[in-house]
Amino acid sequence: MSEAAERKTALIRKHARTKGDTGSPEVQIAVLTDRINQLTGHFDTHKKDHHSRRGLLMLVSNRRSLLNYLKKTKQDVYEKLIADLGLRK
Repeated sequence: MSEAAERKTALIRKHARTKGDTGSPEVQIAVLTDRINQLTGHFDTHKKDHHSRRGLLMLVSNRRSLLNYLKKTKQDVYEKLIADLGLRK
């Protein structure tokens, strides 16, 4: 298994509500945050990669939508997830 797949599996296990849960907002936000952090590092060396930058903006928008949904429906889970992932510095 590749390094990225192992990291994704570990994130899913950590944030899943039940075994096999991959679709809950908490898991999706955690996976998106990991991909966003990887792409942010990519731009340190590839400053002119505008195609990937567009993909990054789409990921950030998708995560923002999921965070807004989670904040409206489950405030306590939202606050715990924000603290756990290190968002909102």
